[in-house]
Amino acid sequence: MQVRDIMTRSVESVSPDDTLQVAARKMRDLDVGPLPVCDGQRLAGMVTDRDITIRATAEGLDPKSTKVRDVMSDEILYCYEDQDVREAAASMEEQQVRRLVVLGGDKRLVGIVSLGDIATETADADQAGEVLEQVSEPPTARR
Repeated sequence: MQVRDIMTRSVESVSPDDTLQVAARKMRDLDVGPLPVCDGQRLAGMVTDRDITIRATAEGLDPKSTKVRDVMSDEILYCYEDQDVREAAASMEEQQVRRLVVLGGDKRLVGIVSLGDIATETADADQAGEVLEQVSEPPTARR
């Protein structure tokens, strides 16, 4: 089974120039934690509710004037739509993430695949459980 068979296709995004308030409202309205950040057709990064909380709110930044580009992560973890689901699951496990941005052959955003998609859309419940266990392992503590 390929990632395209289970991914979420209608993916909303924000612009790097949108404010954090715009991003947070979109997260609320869509009931999601992460949003891809697209600069035109180019995927520029990801912003999460955690990014907003830790990098902006905790620092006292104004959500009405602070731009998404100021708190987003520009390191993007991704897979391709024609990739095997098992490969995407292995990548999630290795990177300890619960979702990956999905790119098409032209390297443009075409969807998102989550651990939940793998668990509910594939017959391999054991694989999903194994990935969840690995993703949930706390990383080595920073000291």
